[in-house]
Amino acid sequence: MANDKKIVLSGIKPTARPHIGNYFGMMKQLVSMADDSKYETYVMIADYHALTTVNDAEQMRKDTIDLAIDYLALGLDPKKAHLFKQSEISEHTELAWILNCLTTVPYLSRAHAYKDTLAKNKEPNVGLFDYPILMAADILIYNADLVPVGQDQKQHVEIARDTAEKFNRIFGETFKMPEPLILKHVETVPGNDGRKMSKSYNNHLPLFSTDEEIKKFVMSIKTDSKGIEESKNPEEDLVFAMHKLVSGDQLDELRERYTKGGIGYKESKDILVANLIKFITPLREKREEIAKDKDKVMKILAEGAMGAKKKTVTKMEDVRKKIGVV
Repeated sequence: MANDKKIVLSGIKPTARPHIGNYFGMMKQLVSMADDSKYETYVMIADYHALTTVNDAEQMRKDTIDLAIDYLALGLDPKKAHLFKQSEISEHTELAWILNCLTTVPYLSRAHAYKDTLAKNKEPNVGLFDYPILMAADILIYNADLVPVGQDQKQHVEIARDTAEKFNRIFGETFKMPEPLILKHVETVPGNDGRKMSKSYNNHLPLFSTDEEIKKFVMSIKTDSKGIEESKNPEEDLVFAMHKLVSGDQLDELRERYTKGGIGYKESKDILVANLIKFITPLREKREEIAKDKDKVMKILAEGAMGAKKKTVTKMEDVRKKIGVV
């Protein structure tokens, strides 16, 4: 791959199945960038990050291969991108330890995930506390230029930038300053309750849902009590927020009908159900086909790790020299 390409790195934890918020917030753009010859793309299944919450080996194995199948079903071409497991690349955790030794406890105490855990009166494990540094290592070891993330993950890229700046200042120019890549119109995909779509809130629509699951989700989306003929603000309606993702050809007409009145939430939801089914069905069918040959999927992951390893080995040789351990 050419050296003048922009390097793109992003990943997702194999903790349960991805939802459409994951797809529109990050996975879609990552697949598109992999197809673009301007980019060198690394797609990481973040199984070590998942260990902060997953303590079941069989579940980890299943979720990991399922996530790889998901990416392939979405059109990720393993000939154009490195699809790999984080745990296959030992340099991630090696670099994380080195970066730990430059990072203070008060600095990491400001991380959102850690603060949220404390706010819920839960006792965070060390892995959750140190999560941002492992993520910084994930990003920096590839000299990533761009990191596709949702708005809620932007802080992690900022921490990676701070960490790179500190290392460069102490040991000399080594790491690039990565930039977050956020699609403005899908910074945060809402769930059926108005909060950010999240598996932890149980307000999400799985990416490869059945028709019945789609209908159940859409019909549970919260709305106000306005009648059919009343004017409605489309920018404040959760159903319309979902239309923005999958109802492109009808969006202008729907926005006009919302504003002028003449459409009820039941009709709007029926249209949304139809468009979601039209969008998800071919993805689900492709996924079912890929899942028939899991040995092929494991081979793709192994080959992706070999490609990623070439990048990380070179970077760690430089880092070790800079810090004086070789």
